[in-house]
Amino acid sequence: MNDSRLKTGSTSELIFQEARVYWSILHRMIFWELARVFLLALVALTGMLVMGGVVAEASQRGLGPMQLLLAIPLLIPSTLPYTLPATTLFATCVVYGRLAHDNEILALKAAGIHLWHVVWPATFLGLAAGSVTFLLSLDVIPTTHHALRTHFLRDVDEFLYNTLKREGCIRNAKMPYTIYCQRVQSKTLLEALFMRRDLKDQHYDVIAWAHEAVLRTDLPHNQLVVTMRHCYISNENGEDAGYFKERDWEMPLPPDFMDSAKKSSARAMTWWEILDEMDKLDDKKQRHVEDIVQHEAVLNVSGGEEDFEKHVKDLRNQVRHIESQLRFLVAELHMRPALALGCLCFVLVGCPVGIWFSRSDYLSAFITCFLPIVLLYYPLMLCGINLAKLGRVTPCLGLWVADALMGVIALGLFRRLLRN
Repeated sequence: MNDSRLKTGSTSELIFQEARVYWSILHRMIFWELARVFLLALVALTGMLVMGGVVAEASQRGLGPMQLLLAIPLLIPSTLPYTLPATTLFATCVVYGRLAHDNEILALKAAGIHLWHVVWPATFLGLAAGSVTFLLSLDVIPTTHHALRTHFLRDVDEFLYNTLKREGCIRNAKMPYTIYCQRVQSKTLLEALFMRRDLKDQHYDVIAWAHEAVLRTDLPHNQLVVTMRHCYISNENGEDAGYFKERDWEMPLPPDFMDSAKKSSARAMTWWEILDEMDKLDDKKQRHVEDIVQHEAVLNVSGGEEDFEKHVKDLRNQVRHIESQLRFLVAELHMRPALALGCLCFVLVGCPVGIWFSRSDYLSAFITCFLPIVLLYYPLMLCGINLAKLGRVTPCLGLWVADALMGVIALGLFRRLLRN
């Protein structure tokens, strides 16, 4: 009897080892097929997007051949959060559609193998693609995006014009000048006022008023070139007045000007820069709130004073502006992992659809999956981002509802697939 038990135990162990080897071979076969299709589709789709972006930038900004070659490596990482989910979906539809078409899924189910063991390699691919997307969004994508926009596409000019449109002036403690304008029309400043400050005496020694002006940054020389038309120039006392029909003025930029331009866009900030900026904004907001409380206490005791009331109103406007900046940063923190999770969501939707479309061509299965995603997932994600930035909804609701919806759809598809 002991011999029979020993023999039975050895047989069971042998069957378990063979089954483990079998599962290992099955998983590797499916995964490497997924990886092959995934890489081919990723190279093709990324190449098309990069070439389209390069052609568009070259036609709009007049980039030279050498600039285009240098810009391509910086443009690739920015496309990956959008190409990786699409290629994981395509690879899943193709591979599992072929497995179902060749009746391999049916044979595995007849052998008593649960469908989850067949889907596991695709789930691993979705997790891996999502992890790579999230890791790239921490540092690589923001850094390359900032380098592309500042060094090649000269979007520092856009930063200056947007600042003038929003605030009506450009002021920096490290800049020896201040720029005001009444209105910005396209790329032209109307009724512009330029005041140069003497760093020793801290007073304005040159004041220039121009009917029109155009800004242009010269990054190699780290200076701002201002082309002023119909310009009147005088000192602080209004003496030594002069008139120029058109003249270029070179103004030096502060060493940390690029950092301030970077902080104007949350997309160009790394994960740790966003967290650091949020801490600074929270401290600044707290100081303003304390100042408001103190000034309101003085107003209640001594009565309303126009200067105090104006100061309190300015502080409240600054607090609202800080809260708006914080919403943008928080939305960016939620958006990056939410987009990365889309890789896994797309895989879970693509597996059952690919199996159902086994008798059709693989492109039909991909389009069947991708069209609802384009019409539902991305619009819902964009609406959530905008509503979270405006403060209409919380980031947890606005940024993650699209992934949650895809997860619910995937769960329903799998339940129906298992029943059938």
